[in-house]
Amino acid sequence: MLRSEILAKFDLHGIQPTSQRLAVAAVLLQKPQHLSAEQIIDQLRAKGSTVSKATVYNSLNLFGERGLIKECLVDPERRFYDSTTSPHHHFFNADTGVLSDIASDNIRVTGLPELPKGTELESAELIIRVRNSVD
Repeated sequence: MLRSEILAKFDLHGIQPTSQRLAVAAVLLQKPQHLSAEQIIDQLRAKGSTVSKATVYNSLNLFGERGLIKECLVDPERRFYDSTTSPHHHFFNADTGVLSDIASDNIRVTGLPELPKGTELESAELIIRVRNSVD
């Protein structure tokens, strides 16, 4: 993604650009993907960046709060950052640690429980956990 495209997205989401935020966004927004903070840090380091871990985590938190990316909590130990913000579901392979998209129109969710009083449905996202088959 071009710098001008990232800056336009930042502007749309009310994110003040800094060189560090631009570097993090350049890695995550280059294509539809799911990356952990550690994977982003590794890619930044491979490009010679000296952005700190704290800055990467702070940038990702800000991007998530402002709707630029989606956070996907697979389990208490694993958090991915998703460059696709439109509604969709996921497969999570517990053996490989790979999170992959499922188009929202490929799954129908019915029979949702009654929502707590005073609330409304914001979204429903499904994570289907799989393992590699053993033959």
